[in-house]
Amino acid sequence: MTWEMLPPLVILFSSFLPGLVIFFLPDERAVLRTTLNMAGAVLKLVMIGAMLWGVWRGMRFEVAFEIVPGVNFVLHTDALSMLFISLSGVLWFLTTIYAIGYFRNSPNRSRFFGFFSICVSATTGIAMSGNLFTLFLFYEMLTFSTYPLVVHRGSEAALRAGRIYLAYTLTGGAVVLAGLAWLTVLAGPVDFVERGGALSHVGPGNEAALVAIFALLIGGFGVKAALVPLHGWLPIAMVAPAPVSALLHAVAVVKAGAFGILRVIYDIYGIDKAAELGVLQPLAVLAAATILWGSLRALAQMDLKRRLAFSTVSQLSYIVLGASLLGPAATIGALVHVIHQGVMKVTMFFCAGNLAETLGIHRIDEMKGVGRRMPLTMGAFTLAALGMMAAPPMAGFITKWYLGLGALEAGQGWALGVLLISSLLNAAYFLPILRTAWFDKPEEGVWQEHLPRGRWETSRALLFPPLVTAGLALLFGLFAGSPLSPLSWATLIAALEYVAP
Repeated sequence: MTWEMLPPLVILFSSFLPGLVIFFLPDERAVLRTTLNMAGAVLKLVMIGAMLWGVWRGMRFEVAFEIVPGVNFVLHTDALSMLFISLSGVLWFLTTIYAIGYFRNSPNRSRFFGFFSICVSATTGIAMSGNLFTLFLFYEMLTFSTYPLVVHRGSEAALRAGRIYLAYTLTGGAVVLAGLAWLTVLAGPVDFVERGGALSHVGPGNEAALVAIFALLIGGFGVKAALVPLHGWLPIAMVAPAPVSALLHAVAVVKAGAFGILRVIYDIYGIDKAAELGVLQPLAVLAAATILWGSLRALAQMDLKRRLAFSTVSQLSYIVLGASLLGPAATIGALVHVIHQGVMKVTMFFCAGNLAETLGIHRIDEMKGVGRRMPLTMGAFTLAALGMMAAPPMAGFITKWYLGLGALEAGQGWALGVLLISSLLNAAYFLPILRTAWFDKPEEGVWQEHLPRGRWETSRALLFPPLVTAGLALLFGLFAGSPLSPLSWATLIAALEYVAP
């Protein structure tokens, strides 16, 4: 085994192996379970850091072996995979801390953390997949490992949400498989190639087939990416515990769908081929419709987590919209939003979990004056909400700035209009939450009886993660020009995938 093969395997198994051990631990073995979880998370971060340094210097890490003739399992790291895997590693570390505090006295903790760890392994496997076949394997592994997390509470509502989740995601996986099989017959094994090129040897006369395959792949990945009308599972899945909601919305399931779409556009078809086939404009229109529809549906929700869920439906399609516009600036906006949306949305779900677990608050109309009772939690939520509204200097402003530039660069002024309307709608459904939390007078008997003793507004394990992620959402905006910022990494990827000849 060479050095280039070791880091991908360590990253993959640093969560998978602890997860297998955790399944067999009694719930009472909290110390050992926590040690395994945190050791795996730290090891993953260390190896991701080493790989980032190597990829920045032009190194490539790869593991490949043949399963059957013509079908290869490939783990491969490039700049795009490192963007996604860095988000996964950092947010898994923080979500693990949060989940340990959240489930401190809950039943079935070993079952939860076992599947939680395998879910993260599937996500990192998706990030490092070097071809479409490998990505599909981990994509399905993600479906089956997240289902037990969605139904963890075991209530009728949770079981119903799990059934709906499986119906959507298994159907999406079957559609991806159909596209994979058809494309393999047409073009042979499909490896991910920077600036496209995987289809360069496909001769003329196959345009209709390539368009149909594109539709299948985008439709299959679009289920997890929550593109309208394939988004119905996401709000229903909000019955899951807060750490699961954070995982679903910020790093695992929805990001896996968006990442799959990015791979199809940039590394299978390539911008030039996709533009030649005329498939990007319809996808941009679908993304725009999803952005507006998700925001309008968010306006109608009084349950806090459901409002955040429809916000995810809207916000995630910024990635798809940017990838569909023909321009380097839009590409940068799409790629950087992978990180920016992740840190902002995970902050919001952490904060929603804090309100629910500490004060029993689930609805927006129950949040009157809660900012005075939980100023740090609501301060973190406020920063994330301002970022979602694209208020400078938050990270969300950087995203929409580049998407707006990309729309003008591509001569797609209508897309700029969609972004402006979306920002207004974001303000319309977030500002009332902030006003209620900070300025309304609390109603007697709503949550005052939940006041805990001590100087902390909630447990430290629940408070630390949202403060860190809210700080990142601010720092990624303030220091967007730093060589170490997500914007700089997205610019590098755009140069490799799009700008470079």
